[in-house]
Amino acid sequence: MNRRKKYKIFILCWLALDLMTMAWLGYRYLDRQIPDELQISRGETVSVSALLDHPLVSFEEAIEVSADGSYTLPCKILGYIPFKSIKVTPVDDKAVYVSGSTVGIYLRTRGVLVVDTGEIQSQSGETKEPSKGIVKPGDYILSMNEEQIKDKKELIRDLDELDGTQVQLELNREGEILPVSVTPVKDSKGAYKLGLWVRDDTQGIGTLTYVDEQGKYGALGHGISDVDTAGLLDIQEGTLYKAQILAVSRGSRGNPGELAGMIRYDNSNVLGSIQENCKNGIYGQMDLPDAQKLSLVKMPVAHKQEIETGPALIRCSVDGQVKEYEAQIKRIDLNHEDSNKSFILQVTDEELLEKTGGVVQGMSGSPVIQNGKLAGAVTHVFVQDSTSGYGIFAETMMEHENYKMT
Repeated sequence: MNRRKKYKIFILCWLALDLMTMAWLGYRYLDRQIPDELQISRGETVSVSALLDHPLVSFEEAIEVSADGSYTLPCKILGYIPFKSIKVTPVDDKAVYVSGSTVGIYLRTRGVLVVDTGEIQSQSGETKEPSKGIVKPGDYILSMNEEQIKDKKELIRDLDELDGTQVQLELNREGEILPVSVTPVKDSKGAYKLGLWVRDDTQGIGTLTYVDEQGKYGALGHGISDVDTAGLLDIQEGTLYKAQILAVSRGSRGNPGELAGMIRYDNSNVLGSIQENCKNGIYGQMDLPDAQKLSLVKMPVAHKQEIETGPALIRCSVDGQVKEYEAQIKRIDLNHEDSNKSFILQVTDEELLEKTGGVVQGMSGSPVIQNGKLAGAVTHVFVQDSTSGYGIFAETMMEHENYKMT
């Protein structure tokens, strides 16, 4: 085969690869623009195909919704290539009390979280790591020798009673319950150890997004993960507290900034319980009289297809007082694989930019308002551009079990 022919084949291969890449990117773009599921207001006659109008996508004969019942709406690319079927669900319109108040968060894990395994200097002078390869960072210790372990205090108490014989641990590893055996090592001080670094609680500052008529609330817009293992914390219980902002570290390029606050852990500051920690936020219950102290404003919740690029408001507290600040929704992904990154928001309000530099840590959960409706909540800040960050749809936050818009 001569050189010219080889070169021609090489060019054709690259051209084919480019075409496949372009087709894949085009498919991914459309997939983000056309959601897998859609909620529409019950009793409102609306053409779903009109809501999702796109020049490259066509729908089966439009289905008019004016009564109860979900259905699927098939669509095609360019009218020929099957693309996806959209599940359409009619729901009752919902209104909630929108907050923006800074809150303190305290969580206790379900079992004792293993942060890492560690080395032990034995009495004989050897370095040993008894739990290595048996227990992994991110595991939760549920019991030892068939005795339930609720917290570090109970674990330490049981460790003090070790006599060198093999111990049986029951672990929760990514939802799977595993029995393992570990042989403790006597350290240089004569105490038996398993060589584990553990933790059983965490705390921090965040923002309350909304409270409904029954006192159920949602906050943060994303779950709380362990700082060392990066895994979503499996919680046993938690408490929501009033918090006081002491200082603001302004964000800048390469530095996300943060709200520095103080939480007083006493009963007079308790706002409610934390019952769930999941990918779309933390959820729980509070008494409505307590909720009324949180600068609440009642407003309807927007469906995600109602949100548009353009002006919006961020409702937050960075100096002890809840205020609304101007922002712009720059991009919307109706079907992003990460629900916490469904739209991009940029702070444009000069007052907020002066105070914080834009979005800072601790503002997660700050309500985003557009056209008089709760559109979503701030979830992340861009490290390289502190004026901007991601947000989650309010509709998505309320899809959590027992907190759905029904």
